[in-house]
Amino acid sequence: MAERPPGLVIAAPASGSGKTTVTLGLLRAFRAAGVAVQPFKNGPDYIDPAFHARASGRASYNLDPWAMDEGLLATLAAEAQGADLVIAEGAMGLYDGTLTRGVAGHGTSAELARRFGWPVVLVIDVSGQAQSAAAVAHGFASHPDAPPVAGVILNRVAGARHEAMIRPEMARLGIAVLGTLPRRPDLTLPERHLGLVQAGEQADLEARIDAIGQFVAEHVELDALRAAARPGISGTTGNWPAPPAQRIALARDAAFSFAYPHLLEGWRRAGAEILPFSPLADEAPDAGADLVWLPGGYPELHAGRIAGAARFLKGLRAHAGTRPVHGECGGYMVLGETLIDKDGTAHAMAGLLGLVTSFESRRLHLGYRRAELLAPMPGHAPGTRLRGHEFHYSTILSQPDAALARVTDANGAELAETGSRRGPVTGSFFHLIAEDPR
Repeated sequence: MAERPPGLVIAAPASGSGKTTVTLGLLRAFRAAGVAVQPFKNGPDYIDPAFHARASGRASYNLDPWAMDEGLLATLAAEAQGADLVIAEGAMGLYDGTLTRGVAGHGTSAELARRFGWPVVLVIDVSGQAQSAAAVAHGFASHPDAPPVAGVILNRVAGARHEAMIRPEMARLGIAVLGTLPRRPDLTLPERHLGLVQAGEQADLEARIDAIGQFVAEHVELDALRAAARPGISGTTGNWPAPPAQRIALARDAAFSFAYPHLLEGWRRAGAEILPFSPLADEAPDAGADLVWLPGGYPELHAGRIAGAARFLKGLRAHAGTRPVHGECGGYMVLGETLIDKDGTAHAMAGLLGLVTSFESRRLHLGYRRAELLAPMPGHAPGTRLRGHEFHYSTILSQPDAALARVTDANGAELAETGSRRGPVTGSFFHLIAEDPR
C-alpha cells in the first residue's frame, strides 16, 4: 500500500459542536502559513465541500464508507497527492452511522479514521461543563472501536477560569489539549433548513473565512496538531464515476447546487463536456446537449422565479421531447407539475412529470437510500443498484407516474419515494453517490 500525506480527522461527540468552523479555520490557517492542505468530508454532505474548497484552495471530496467501495475511496483519497497535510471533516458524532453495514462500512467518522490511518482531533463543546469534558474525551478515546485520538480542541470556552478547570483533568486522563476556542458567536456561519447558507451565496465569505482562520491560528497549537498527523494508507484505486452522457447541460445556481464533487470530476475525467446554465437567470439548457441534469438545491426558495422563467422552461420541455432529462430532489420537484411553497402558494413547474410537492407542512426526509432501477436512468440500465442519500422537507401530494426504482432505506425498509419516469424524463428524491458493486 502506498503512503499518502499525513492527515487528521476533525470529529466531535455530536453535531453542533463546531467541527465545520474548526475545519475551515484550520484549512485557512494552514494555507496562510504556506501549508498545502487537502480537505475531505465524511459522509453525504454536498454543502461543506464547497466551503472546504474556498478555505483551502483545493477541491474537497466526500469519503463515504457506506455508499462507496474500497476502490472509489482509495481513488478519492489519492487526490491528496502533492499536499502537505490532509484534514477530513467528520459527520455527526464520531461513532454515528447506519445500523446496517453498507458497501465498506457503516459510514462513521471512526471507520474513516481507521481506514486511512488518520488520528482524530475531537472538537468538544464545553458549554455547561468543566471536568466532565475530560470524561467525554476519555470515553471516546477508549471506545473498543476507537481510532487513535490525537487530542481535543475545546470549543466555546467561557474564560480563563473555565479553561483552568478543564485542563488538569484532561492531563490526568492523558488527553492532549491542542487548542481552546473562546466563545465567538460573531464568527458563526449563517444557516438555513438544509445546513449552511451555500458558499456561493455569501458575498463576504472570504472575509469570514479569513477571520475564522485567524481566530483558530491564535487559539490552536498548529505545530502540535500538524505533528500529530499520520500518513494516510490507501489500497488499490478504482474508477471514477462514469458520465451519464457526453454533453451534459447542468443546472448550476442558488436553486440547483447540490452535486457531489466526485461525480462531476469523474464526468470531466472521462471526457464529458459539462455545460452549466442558470434557470434562475432564465437560461435554457444548451440546445446541443445530450442530457439535461437538474441537481438538488433550494427550488422552494425560488419557486416563483422558476415558474416565471419562460426561456428555461421552454428549452427544458423542448429537450425532453427527444432526449433525456433527469432531476434529483429539488430538480425532481421542478420537473413535476406543481411545487407548493411554505406559505401555501402553488407554483406551476415544468409539468414533465406529474409530481406535486408541498413545503406548507414540513416533514423531514433524511437518510441513506438504496435503489434498484425499474427503468433506464441516464448512465444506468434497468436492474442497476445505486447508493445515495435523501435530505429534504417536502411532502409528496401526488406521484402518479411509473416508479423509477424500488427504493429502501439503509436498513432495507421500502419507501414511497420511488422516483418517477415518463418517456425520457426521470427523477428521484435520492442524490446518487455511487453504483452498488454488490
